[in-house]
Amino acid sequence: MFLICGLGNKGHKYVSTRHNMGYLAVDRFSHRYSIPLDKKICNSTVGIKEDLIIAKPDTYMNISGATVLSLAKRFNIKTEELIIIHDDMDMEFGRIKIRWDGKDGGHRGVRSIIDALETKDFFRLKIGIGRDPVMDPVEYVLSNFRKDETEALHETLDIAAEALYTFVYEGKEKAMSIYNKRQKI
Repeated sequence: MFLICGLGNKGHKYVSTRHNMGYLAVDRFSHRYSIPLDKKICNSTVGIKEDLIIAKPDTYMNISGATVLSLAKRFNIKTEELIIIHDDMDMEFGRIKIRWDGKDGGHRGVRSIIDALETKDFFRLKIGIGRDPVMDPVEYVLSNFRKDETEALHETLDIAAEALYTFVYEGKEKAMSIYNKRQKI
């Protein structure tokens, strides 16, 4: 059993923002592998297919920990069966990295999950959104993608979906070996 959980902010005004990269990746995975997000469970929008649950917490990013904990308890998910997808400003736009454990890196959504689970021991699929050197970080993560980033965004989401599929169906180590080495788009 695996739980793939993408972080983002609820609400129409956040749909196309950089901070919603986790939501966007779950949407792409859902579409690509025909797992409809058609259930409301534990304050989340959820899709279930056999031993795989994909979810988007219906909360704001920074308070998603309680929802992730509820989902993990509901489906009896061990931390090694949990992968959280989130944006990462410290990685170049378009890069992805799968990692086990670690600090929150200043990401409040990840911090909320660490606090709720009382452990940092879970997998993360980090998707690089880069940084704008002149824009305030909060303003930047809540900004929409630029038109010139659209093609790379779609390719990044396709790669993230492939990485998640490999992680679940072919093994965590294989996914990390392949996708952590992949160069920027």
